[in-house]
Amino acid sequence: MSLKNRDNHNRWRNKTVAFRVSPEEDEQIEIAVKLTGLTKQDYIIRRLLCKDVVVQGNPRVYKALRNQLATVLDELQRLEAGVGVNDELLDTIALIAAIMDGMKEETSGN
Repeated sequence: MSLKNRDNHNRWRNKTVAFRVSPEEDEQIEIAVKLTGLTKQDYIIRRLLCKDVVVQGNPRVYKALRNQLATVLDELQRLEAGVGVNDELLDTIALIAAIMDGMKEETSGN
């Protein structure tokens, strides 16, 4: 039994859970996974079990935040005066703001 199939409580993970999502939902999930630095599996399990998703800052998360902020900026520049802002973009902005706010609290607490 490989270690990759065990959780952090050394429980064997041998069940598969699958579900369908739209391309837009998949994109939102992928963005959230990249911004948290977790694996997709860990991110989805934490969200489904209503556990906190704690972002651990590292170069990969920093790069994802930088790239996503650039994408958001490009999209906002394309829009005229905020007309036509879609819910997915607003959700991404809210997620980035929450992560950045958490990072600010973490650095000011030290």
